[in-house]
Amino acid sequence: MAVRKPFFRTILSIVLSLGVVAGVTMLPVKQIAAREKIRFAVGPYQPTTQDTRNAFEPFFRYIAEKLNRDYELIVTNDWAGISVALANRHIDVAWMGPWGYVLAHHSGGAQAIATVKYDGKPFYHSIMLARPDLKLEKWPEDARGLRLSLADVGSTSGWLIPTYYFKSKGIDPKNFFVYRDGASHAANVTSVVNGQVDLASDFDRNFNGMVEKGIVKRTDARIVWTSDPLPNDPLVVRSGFDPVLAKKIQAIVESIDETTAKAIMPKHYTGWVKADHASYKLIEDAGIDVGRIKPNP
Repeated sequence: MAVRKPFFRTILSIVLSLGVVAGVTMLPVKQIAAREKIRFAVGPYQPTTQDTRNAFEPFFRYIAEKLNRDYELIVTNDWAGISVALANRHIDVAWMGPWGYVLAHHSGGAQAIATVKYDGKPFYHSIMLARPDLKLEKWPEDARGLRLSLADVGSTSGWLIPTYYFKSKGIDPKNFFVYRDGASHAANVTSVVNGQVDLASDFDRNFNGMVEKGIVKRTDARIVWTSDPLPNDPLVVRSGFDPVLAKKIQAIVESIDETTAKAIMPKHYTGWVKADHASYKLIEDAGIDVGRIKPNP
């Protein structure tokens, strides 16, 4: 027995030590989890990356402060890039284009939780800009052979919806026009204004914003086509994101009123409405129709 007492005392000491360690370490682990950074991302909404950061960071900072979390903000250079990053779980929460969201949903299970309102409305339009001197009596028939620039393939209004529209008219834009794609929306507008192309895709919010800022004049380009209403940009969480935290973020953005929106969101954005994947069925259907995604089984 004399031999066993030190042994049992040693075991008891280890157990007690582990209990003390566990008691000491569990609290900091929880505290660290509470302070874990949320990785936000936003698409290329402004002419430059820095412009986008300046315009959108107050919104993401607001969410982080409400959650008592640290954060980092990634500003992507193109619409496809944010979709890939979200699908690969390199980011947690993204303010992105509808088509990029649908791509991220299909490839990585991302989920929309809210739709942004612009001037009080949760929708916008794709538009086609033309040089003001172009004579187009019939659209799109009279545009055959003209120089067309679409945005990158991750853009809703700049690539997907125009491509879907042309297909509905029996037109393959790569054969019907002198075709190119991959430009930013701002570059598309300036390409038309400078006469580098005859036609370019854009969305109404962007063109109106560039006119408002004095970057271009409204008479520098002519709108020759406008799409049906499209669901506005979603706020999206990656697959596997904490569902409780996602609900908290959803509640935070839904509670943003117009007064708060003026302080933390870019001009004309007025709040958010609740959304889910079904809110973007129109975009998903267009993506299926042009052959970029497959229907869910």
